[in-house]
Amino acid sequence: MIKITIDGQILEVAEGTTILEAAKKIGIIIPTFCHHELLDIIDGAACRICLVEIEGAKSLAPSCAIPVTDGMVVYTDSESVRSSRRTVLELLLSKHPLDCMTCVQAGKCKLQDYCYQYGVKSANFNNDDEKLDKPIDHTNQFYYYDENKCILCGKCVRVCSQLQQVGAIGLSERGYNTHVAVPFELKIKDSTCVSCGNCVSNCPVGALVPKRKEKFRYWETNKVKTTCSYCGVGCQMDLLVKDNKVVEVQPSDKGLANNGLLCVKGKFGYRFIDHKDRLKTPLIKKEGKFVEATWDEAYDLIASKIKVAKEEFGPDSIAGFSSARCTNEENYLFQKLFRGVISTNNVDHCARLCHASTVAGLATTLGSGAMTNSNFEVLNSEVIFVTGSNTTETHPVIGSHIKQALKRGAKLIVAEPRRIDLAVHSDIFLQITPGTNVALFNGLMNVIIDENLQDKEYIEKNTENYDELVSVMKDYTPERVAEICGIDAEDIRKAARMYASVDKASIFYSMGVTQHSTGTQGVMSISNLALLCGNIGKESAGVNPLRGQNNVQGACDMGALPGDLPGYQKVANPDVINKFQKAWGVELSNKVGLTVTEVMTKGSEGDLKVLYVMGENPMLSDPDINHVKEALEKIDFVVVQDIFLTETAELADVVLPAASFAEKEGTFTNTERRIQRVRKAIDCIGNSKPDWEILMTLMNKLGYDKVYSNASEIMDEIASVTPSYGGISFDRIDQEGLQWPCPDKDHPGTKFLHKDGKFSRGKGLFKPADYIKSAESADKDYPYILTTGRMLYHYHTATMTKRVEGINRLFPHSYMEIHPTTANRLGLEDGSKAKVSSRRGEIITTVTITDKVEEDVVFMPFHFADGAVNYLTNSVVDPTAKIPEFKVSAVKIERIKD
Repeated sequence: MIKITIDGQILEVAEGTTILEAAKKIGIIIPTFCHHELLDIIDGAACRICLVEIEGAKSLAPSCAIPVTDGMVVYTDSESVRSSRRTVLELLLSKHPLDCMTCVQAGKCKLQDYCYQYGVKSANFNNDDEKLDKPIDHTNQFYYYDENKCILCGKCVRVCSQLQQVGAIGLSERGYNTHVAVPFELKIKDSTCVSCGNCVSNCPVGALVPKRKEKFRYWETNKVKTTCSYCGVGCQMDLLVKDNKVVEVQPSDKGLANNGLLCVKGKFGYRFIDHKDRLKTPLIKKEGKFVEATWDEAYDLIASKIKVAKEEFGPDSIAGFSSARCTNEENYLFQKLFRGVISTNNVDHCARLCHASTVAGLATTLGSGAMTNSNFEVLNSEVIFVTGSNTTETHPVIGSHIKQALKRGAKLIVAEPRRIDLAVHSDIFLQITPGTNVALFNGLMNVIIDENLQDKEYIEKNTENYDELVSVMKDYTPERVAEICGIDAEDIRKAARMYASVDKASIFYSMGVTQHSTGTQGVMSISNLALLCGNIGKESAGVNPLRGQNNVQGACDMGALPGDLPGYQKVANPDVINKFQKAWGVELSNKVGLTVTEVMTKGSEGDLKVLYVMGENPMLSDPDINHVKEALEKIDFVVVQDIFLTETAELADVVLPAASFAEKEGTFTNTERRIQRVRKAIDCIGNSKPDWEILMTLMNKLGYDKVYSNASEIMDEIASVTPSYGGISFDRIDQEGLQWPCPDKDHPGTKFLHKDGKFSRGKGLFKPADYIKSAESADKDYPYILTTGRMLYHYHTATMTKRVEGINRLFPHSYMEIHPTTANRLGLEDGSKAKVSSRRGEIITTVTITDKVEEDVVFMPFHFADGAVNYLTNSVVDPTAKIPEFKVSAVKIERIKD
C-alpha cells in the first residue's frame, strides 16, 4: 500500500491507483470530461480539466493519468488548479454555442456545471473566423449529432472502440479542423454503427442527444432503477420519468450484469410503454367482435368457464401458458393458480420453444440446467467457443464482453451456419451445415481423446461414465465429421487443440444448439466437451446457455413447466407434493402436465376446453402456425392476458390488459442466474393491472383466499418453498441482485456453479450421443434448408419493438437471407419478393442477398407477422425435451414476377 496526502487528508491506496481514483475514495470529486473508469488511461489526458497540483512538481498534472507514489502530496483545489480549469473552460467555450437557455441537455451537461462551479461566464479566446453553424446530423433513427457542441474529449470514440468494440466513430482531420466523424446512417455502406447509444449515454455535453418527442429538463425528471425487459442479459437501467411518462432511458452506473452498457433496444426501445395500441380495458368477444367490459365481468366469465370445464371434463381439460416476459412473482402465481386452484400441471411457457433442451440436458449431466458462470467472467477467458448463438445481435452486451476479451488476448472459435459478426473476429470459423451440432462436438472430442489432450485428473476425480464416451467418440474422426458438417477436417483438429490447450475455456450457446429434434443430445454433448477438459466448476470457463428473453430463466425457476414445481422440484416426487400441499393448503396432482406443443395437439383434437395465455404469442412464436391457429379456434374458451392485442389475442374470447414492466414491482432472473429488481416507474396505463394482481384476484374468485399486499410478499413465499431462492428478499437485492443458489439470508449468492467438482447430482455425467440427421432434409421437391433466428433490432414476436418508430423504419417487414449463387439460379434480386413454401405452409418475403449463408441454405428471422416464418417451420419435437425443430426445415423458393 502507498501512503499519500490529498488536500490535507492522509490515506493509503494500492499501487497503480491514479490520483483521480484516490481522491474519489475520500469523497473529493475532481472534474472530468474524457475519463471513464473502464476505459484505458490516456497519457496526458484529452480534456485537461482534471489537472491537479503535486507538491514539488514543475507543472500541473492530469489526475486521471498519473499513478500515486509513496509520500505524494496533492492539491486538487489550489488557486493555480482553479485558474487552470477556468482557462480550459474558456477555451472550450470559445468554440461552443452559448445557448444554455434553450439547450436540451441543460441539467445534464458537465460543461455547464463546471462553468457554474468555476465562475466562467464567457470565453476570452473568441475566434472571429470560427462559425458555429455546422449542420446537425439527424441521419440516425434514434439520436442526432451536433458538431457545434462537441468539445473533442474523445470519450464517445473510446466507448465505441473499447467497450462496445465496434469502432464506428473516430476523430477525423487534425489541429483546428479536428472533429468526430460519425457515420450514423445504418444503410451507409461499411458503417458498423449498431445504434447502441452508448456514445450518447457517455457524451458529457449536448453533442450526442436522443431524439425526443417530449420537452423536459433533467432536473424535472425522476430516476427509477430497473431491469431491462428485453433479452436475458438483465441490463440495469434508469428510467427517467416526467409527468407519469418515461421520457428517456440511461444505463445505471454500476450494474453487475451490464456494467453501464446498453443495446439499441434497451436504450431506445421503451416507446412501446405508452404506445397508443396499449390495451387499456378488458375485452370480451361477442358475436365475433370485441366489446369493452369491466374487470368484474371479465373475472366472472373466466372463473365460470374454468369451473364448468373442471366439473364437466376434469382439471386436465384446462391449460395455461405462463410468460418469460413477466416477473418471477407473476410466474409463481400463474403456476400456483393452475396447480393449487385448478388442480392441473398443464402449465408451460416459451422455454419449451427455446431452452427446454438446456434444462433437460444440463440437469442430467451436471445436476442444474442453467448457465454455470457469470456474464463478466468471459473477460478473463483464454478461449471462447461460441456455437448456436449470434451473440452480438441476440445478447449484445455479452457480445461486447466477448469482443473485449478478444482485445485482452483471448482466442475465439465460432461454429455457426451463418457468417455472424463474431465469425469475422474469430481465430477459427466452422460454418457447419444446420443440424450437425452433435457431430461437430463429437469430432472435437475425438481429437482431444485421440491426442491425449483431456484433463485426466479432473475426469478421474469429478466425473463418471467416461469409458462410454471414449467408446462412442471413436467413430467420429475429423474426416467423417467434416463430411457431415461441410467443413474442413483440419479446422476441426485446430479447434479441438485450441479449446483443450488452456486452463479457462468457456462455451456460449443458444438456440442454434437447442432448437433441434436432437437438441437435448446437443446440450449434453457440449457438457461432455467441457467436462472432458475440466472446464466445469472454475471461473471464466463453463457451459453458458444464453437465455433469450428477459425472464425465461426465472419462469423456469418458478415452476412454469409441466413437470416441475418451483426450484425444479418434480411433481412426480411424493415428498415434493407433500411439501407444497402443506405450504399451500391444497391437494395437488402428481401427473406431469402438457407441454406447449402437446397443448396445441390436444387443442386441435378438440380435447382442450380452456386455454389461458399470459404474455405469450404462439400465433407467431410457435412452429407450424396453421396448426396453432387450428388449435386455438377449436379450443372452447381462450383467455389472453397481454399489453397489446397480439395475433394470438385476436383469436381469444377474453383479453385482459396487463401492465408493462415499467408499471409494476417484482424481479427478473437473468441468464447468469442473477435475481434483480423490477421497479414501478409510472402508473398503470388506462385500466390495466399488474399480472400478479390479475392472477391473485382470479384465484380468489375460484375459491382460494390467499391475498398478497405486494410483490415482495410473493417473493417471501417463493423463498420459503424454493431452496435456491431461500436467501432472496426485496431488501437483500435492493441495490444489487444475487445469483442463485442463494439458500439462506447470509449466503452471498453463487458466482459460478460446481466449484471444486461439487455437482448436485454427485459427479458430472458423461452422456455421449450419436449424430442423428434432422427430421427433415432437402430433396427434389423442397431443395433448400431454412434456418431461423433473431436479429438485433427486433425482439421475440415484435409485440414491443414494432411499436418503436426508429426500429420499425429500419426493419418493417420479414426478409430472407440467400446466397448470391442460389439467388442467381432462382432469378432473385436484392429487395425482390419471393414465395417460400414448406410441407406446412407458404409465405411471401423480401430477398436479401448475402454471403453470410452458404449455398442452398436460407435464413429468416421469426419476428414478423407479415411473411411469418413459422408458417414454414417443423413442429416435430425432441422426444426428451419436447422442443420443436425450428432450425432445420426443407423449403422451396419461387420468384414472384412483377
